[in-house]
Amino acid sequence: MDRSYDLIVLGAGSGGLAAAKRAAGYGARVAIVEGDRVGGTCVIRGCVPKKLLVYGSAYRHLLEDAASYGWNLGDVRHDPGTLLANVRAEVDRLNRLHIGFLEKAGVELLQGWGRFTGPHSIRVEGSDGSCHELLGERILIAVGGRPHRPAIPGAELGWVSDDLFELRALPQRVVVVGAGFIACEFACILNGLGVQVTQLVRGDHLLRGFDREASTAVQEAMEADGISIRLTHSPASIEGQPGDLTVVTQSGERLGCDGVILATGRRPFLDGLNLEAAGVAVEGTRVPVNADQRTNVPHIYAVGDVTDRVNLTPVAIDEGRAFADTVYGNKPRQVDHTLVASAVFSQPELSGVGLNEEQAIERYGIEGIKVHRCHFRPMSQALPARDPRVLLKLIVATDSGKVLGAHMVGDHAAEIIQMAAIAIGMGATKADFDRTMALHPSVAEEFVTMAN
Repeated sequence: MDRSYDLIVLGAGSGGLAAAKRAAGYGARVAIVEGDRVGGTCVIRGCVPKKLLVYGSAYRHLLEDAASYGWNLGDVRHDPGTLLANVRAEVDRLNRLHIGFLEKAGVELLQGWGRFTGPHSIRVEGSDGSCHELLGERILIAVGGRPHRPAIPGAELGWVSDDLFELRALPQRVVVVGAGFIACEFACILNGLGVQVTQLVRGDHLLRGFDREASTAVQEAMEADGISIRLTHSPASIEGQPGDLTVVTQSGERLGCDGVILATGRRPFLDGLNLEAAGVAVEGTRVPVNADQRTNVPHIYAVGDVTDRVNLTPVAIDEGRAFADTVYGNKPRQVDHTLVASAVFSQPELSGVGLNEEQAIERYGIEGIKVHRCHFRPMSQALPARDPRVLLKLIVATDSGKVLGAHMVGDHAAEIIQMAAIAIGMGATKADFDRTMALHPSVAEEFVTMAN
């Protein structure tokens, strides 16, 4: 069988799938190589199953609030095992769906781990012992990233985010290590499902890189909901046996728990690629590329988390499509990484687009910006009369009135910011927001009714 291709894609995650299908649509002969399940981090062990768990955990508050709306539900029992099994079943369905999409697009799927044996050659070793040698005119590296374990004694006893989706039952007590979006999301998920959660944070606040006021609002709400957040605390070691662990902090405190989640970042997954055989340069732990996704080797490209730029699913998809459009579609274009909306599916939810307040001050000076904000209890919580309160912020340039950033903490924050991102991307000013008629009663209307 001829094993020569116009394009070989290493990795069937978001970026690789997008590039492979679009390149095949332009008439290229494409093979995609994947040693794990088709769908990548987002579909198999990231965004999708995590968001389903977020929905599942949010029912606790909905049920608690039901009585204030006249619903008397009586005794309610939750079975975490059912939720976890249903999430895995949905992931299985999506995995099969993506395999079908590849077949429909005419992309050949080779299941096994691929490694370079030369600038144009890839060896694929399957779990069944099979081995294939492929030749590609061009090669795209889209292998994504993997969770990083801290270098502390006993780190192998902890779970990384991937492991949580394979649980059949939930522990009673968990220590979450980390301050980023993965740590905060899983802390909220587990807390919502009845797990006692302690979160260890190395720095002095959560969610570095997000608007500081917004991240503080999330932290306060998490603590009010029962999560114990220990700032300036780091683990020194993990002791014990699975199911009966002790986290020893650097200050000597001993925290007993049933499980430890190490949400301490992710790194590009370069293990086993044998990049040196192709002469592909590596910078630290990532594969650097130019604006056209090209590595230092002219016919080898890379997209997504392996390049460690903006590590988000929609970005990887657009990078993959831009590569295919440019190389195979005669429609050259480059991805704009300067304005990318982001969200944390914590409880409450946080989202933002554009500059946060700290970034705006650094760039324009404190006199060069004006911050418009509103902080209130949403109508959905009027009858239960409970927090957390909603926070909305607009960061505006003083001289031009241009909106530099929009940020929100509260229910449906990501859905609302997605629409704000369109306006900000078009250069909208505060006056443009003010001229927009409000949709009442809604939370989002506050973005267009904030006082000057």
